[in-house]
Amino acid sequence: MARAAAAAIVPSRTLLKEHITQVPSFSKCSFARGQPLTTLVSVSSPNQQRSSILSVQATATTLERFTLTNIGPQPGSRKKAMRKGRGHGAGQGGSCGFGMRGQKSRSGPGVRPGFEGGQTPLYRRLPKLRGIAGGMKKGLPKFVTVNLSDIAVADYKEGEEVSLETLKSKGILKPTGRDRRLRLKILGDGELHAKLSVKAGAFSGVAKEKLEAAGCTMIPVPGPKKWVKPSVAKHQARAVEYFAKKFGSSTSSTS
Repeated sequence: MARAAAAAIVPSRTLLKEHITQVPSFSKCSFARGQPLTTLVSVSSPNQQRSSILSVQATATTLERFTLTNIGPQPGSRKKAMRKGRGHGAGQGGSCGFGMRGQKSRSGPGVRPGFEGGQTPLYRRLPKLRGIAGGMKKGLPKFVTVNLSDIAVADYKEGEEVSLETLKSKGILKPTGRDRRLRLKILGDGELHAKLSVKAGAFSGVAKEKLEAAGCTMIPVPGPKKWVKPSVAKHQARAVEYFAKKFGSSTSSTS
């Protein structure tokens, strides 16, 4: 008799597993629609198994409905910071891991960078550097330079204009950063035979001689005007006018 009852329970249990695995989508769940969940009935006989299967299929899951009171971060994702200086109960001992006095046991951000306890720091013990190494603008380049040999390689035709823009377009010069604001300077390395119109901010002595020998025309490009405070510029203009009148009158009287 007991064996027959056990045999009748086995297929019912398999049927229960099949129905549990076939869980409907989340939108069809009762708790997603706001309906209260029904608890599972304890299965103690084959007659009660069918009703329990139907209740599982209706509720679709035994998970609790999501509300603002039961949702939160994952366990362990938000770790509390360790509080220092709160006695033995904080788990850090009497000195709280800071040792026995000293600067590193004080509160706050600590000493400033470069501070060496009051002695002369390293940045004051070392000598000052001169020139560009010390930050002076006198050692910085003032021109973008190009040689006559580079202009000859660029294959300019007779009568064309050589300038910073045309050299950029031909790929001879590729200034970057600060050099993009500098003027062009022609140097005298190489030879140039074509008669060209050279437009640059400065020419070296050798470059001038070779360009004149080749019959080229040199067009100087003025540099950017130095900014002067408006009040100072007004006084400078008055001074120029004053000295022009003074020296003009003196020269006319002597003549």
